Amino acid sequence: MRKWLLLGAAILLEVTATLCLRGALDHPALYVVVAAGYTGSFTALSFVLRAGLALGVAYGVWAASGVALTAVLATLVFGDPLTAVMGVGIVLLIAGVLCVELGAQAAHGRAGQDERAVS
Repeated sequence: MRKWLLLGAAILLEVTATLCLRGALDHPALYVVVAAGYTGSFTALSFVLRAGLALGVAYGVWAASGVALTAVLATLVFGDPLTAVMGVGIVLLIAGVLCVELGAQAAHGRAGQDERAVS
């Protein structure tokens, strides 16, 4: 559970930093938030990996969630367009992440069975 909370924090920090990067174009003081957000995001992501979440799952969830949240929030905050095609892309991102996670769980289950068979 802890690793998922850390991953959530990493995602929120990355999205915040990315949105502030856009805001920093008009308000340069936000570059401090950008640097802190990206630093915090990568630090949290390293803790997630240290906690045992597989790299493919952690990075996939982090990156896809970041893209989807940034697109939606940029629409709300900055008035960026969010087209139907972009919506389909977000749905496909979510489906892809679910496939990676389910595949990782299946592989983890098989590895546990193999270890029990050897014992």
